[in-house]
Parts: sequence; C-alpha cells; structure tokens
Amino acid sequence: MANSMVDDMRRVREENPFESMMERFDRAAQKLDLNPDLYAVMRVPNRELKVYIPVRMDSGRMEVFEGFRVQHNFARGPAKGGIRYSPDVNIDEVRALAAWMTWKCAVVNVPFGGGKGGVICDPSQMSLGELERLTRRYAAELIDFIGPEKDVPAPDMNTNEQTMAWIMDTFSMHARHTVNAVVTGKPVELGGSRGRREATGRGILFVINEAIKRFKMTPPNTRVAVQGSGNVGGIGARLLHDAGYKVVAISDIFGGIYNPAGIDIPAALAHLQATRSFEEFPGVERVSNQELLELDCDVLAPCATENQITSENSNRIKCRILAEGANGPTTAGADEILHENGVFVIPDILANAGGVTVSYFEWVQNRMGYYWREDVVNERLQDIMVASFNDVAKYAETHAVDTRTAAYMLAIDRVAYDTRMRGIYA
Repeated sequence: MANSMVDDMRRVREENPFESMMERFDRAAQKLDLNPDLYAVMRVPNRELKVYIPVRMDSGRMEVFEGFRVQHNFARGPAKGGIRYSPDVNIDEVRALAAWMTWKCAVVNVPFGGGKGGVICDPSQMSLGELERLTRRYAAELIDFIGPEKDVPAPDMNTNEQTMAWIMDTFSMHARHTVNAVVTGKPVELGGSRGRREATGRGILFVINEAIKRFKMTPPNTRVAVQGSGNVGGIGARLLHDAGYKVVAISDIFGGIYNPAGIDIPAALAHLQATRSFEEFPGVERVSNQELLELDCDVLAPCATENQITSENSNRIKCRILAEGANGPTTAGADEILHENGVFVIPDILANAGGVTVSYFEWVQNRMGYYWREDVVNERLQDIMVASFNDVAKYAETHAVDTRTAAYMLAIDRVAYDTRMRGIYA
C-alpha cells in the first residue's frame, strides 16, 4: 500500500505541468550558471490574476465561473498567450503554460513575454449566447491588465476567432475606439493575419523538414504518426501529406487509424468532418491514442494534449524524431529516457512556435495598418522557424546537451540578457 501511494504521488508530480516546466528551467539555469538574482526573478510569474465571472445563463439563473490570467514575464515585451476554456483548467496548468510562452517567444526571438489565461467551464454544455456573455465579462475583468502594450491574448483550447472578436469588441467599447491589436487569432476581416490558422501546423512541417536532413531522410521515405486532428494535428498532418510525407497514423479524442503504407489524409479529415469520427474509414487499422504513440515510425508528432509521453511509456517510443505539436506532451521524467534511447526531440517551445510567430506578425500588421499576402506570411514564418531550429541545434552541439535543454538554455539566456540590461527595479 505504501509503495502504491508513493508511486501515485510521483505520477501526480510528474504530470503536473508546472513541476515539469520548473524541472527543465532549473536544469537549464544550472547549465548556464545563471546569476542567483536573475534566477530568483525569472523562476516566478510577474503577475497572477484570479477572477470570478458572473454569467446569466439561458435558463435565467446566475452562474459564477472561475477564471485566471497569468503574466509570466515582460522583459522582452508584452505578455502573449492563449485563453482556454475547459472543466480541467487549473492555476498550475495556466502558470506552466504562461512560462512556456515566455521561453517559446524567446526561442523564436519575437519581442513578447509569456502569458496564459483560462476559465473553468464546459463549452460543450453552453450556448453561443452564454459563451459570449462569459467571454465579455471575463474580458471586462481583465481590461486593466491587457492591451497591445501590456498583454495580447489569443485562442487556445475551446476558444477561436469568434472568442477573440468578442474580446476585441469588449476592449474597444471601453476604449471608445477600435483596438484590433489587443488580441490575435481574429477573423481576417477584423484584422487577423492570413495564414494564422495554419501557422502552428505549418511551423511543425518546417522544423520536421530541417530535422530529417540530419538523418539524411526525404519526405517520401519518412513515416509520420500524428496524435490529434484539430487545428494543430489535422492541419499539420495535411501539410505533411501535401509535402510528400507518408502519414501512417492520425487520431482524434476517441482513438486513431493506422496504415503502414500511408493514409490519404485529406480523405480521412473529410470523413472526420462529415461523421465526427474516424470510425468506418476504409483501409486502416484501429489504434488507441496510447498505441499510436508506440507505433514504429520515423517521426512522431503528439499534437493533442499534455502528459502523453511519461516515464512509464517512454521506453516504448520507437520514433527517431519526436516533434511536439502540443504544449507539454512529454513529461520531464521522460526526457532522460528518450535522450538515452537516441530520440531526437524537437521540443514544444520550438516545434509549435509557428502559432505565436504568426500572432506576432498579426500584431505588427495591426499596429502599422498594413496587411501582408499569405505567401509573404508563410515565407517569413519559414525563415524564423528554420533559423530557430538551427539556433537550438547549434546550442545543443556547443554545450553538449539534448535539444530540449538547449532550447531552454537559449530562451533563458535571451530573457536573462534583457533582464540584466534593463536592470531589476526594486
């Protein structure tokens, strides 16, 4: 019984996203021999907000929801990060995601710090009107803390372009003029950037393109398994398929499909959209989401949710390249095992940074009132993702560390430099 309790406690600790982030931060800070004063400042968020959001439901009753916004760091610019709606939102998750955003923005060298928001709710059980009232009141509670120069929210889990439009409008009504740079991920017609919706998946394609060169592989002979089929996994799988990769597996929340000869991804995604399931898609084997992770493949792209690869299953991961499309899909407890097994990891703070990079482009376009063609957006995204991949790879080689530690070291080094140059106002 005692051993079982210890194992359960260890598992809870390993799967706590904030604990995983801090373990990686501490490892990188130690490698950098980070100044103790800078360490003390950078390891904690700048600000954490907790708000209570009264919403009049369609039934007429009042319900109060709990929401958060964590602003982790402002050394390099305004906080930047998404807002998620989920019954599972908690402060540790939001705190970890805000810190990840700081490191992610620094890895791709865009002038933002990290932020993240969340509301504890179940959007699947709420009407459009209830979601609008929730969003507007949440935005109103944050109004003194967000803005183009302060904190720029974006969509995340269970939020979308419509959510951002409501936040933009609420903020603009209080400002008495249109402020479209207050959020990114908006509809193009309201100042959103072309290419934003595909940006995270496209960024994954660009870093995988760079990674396979290290193994002298080409797209046609590279087998890719993708966990997830939403805005990251689905778009990423389609772009990989269009680029000539052999996508052998893809999944949704209920499970996945597998064909070692490759799957017609556009057809599979069309089937998913029509039936809301991969069930009955012809010519494939059914696999669970956990089985998909352990398939024999060259590239594994977990693009669904956190804590998918842990110390318990990491020894069964057979891929050569792990491209983390989701935030925190691998726990800190799995890092050393993957490294010892020779898995080349493209960490989340690099692999899925395409979204925040094009969010930065959107913010820039809003502020100058001039909008770019989609091919220009994609070209500039490719430039940044390729340069960032090479920066991380070079850092790993120079410091003789794995790529995840290298990405954290690079990010922390950049944030520490700016913090040191600005000085600490105390």
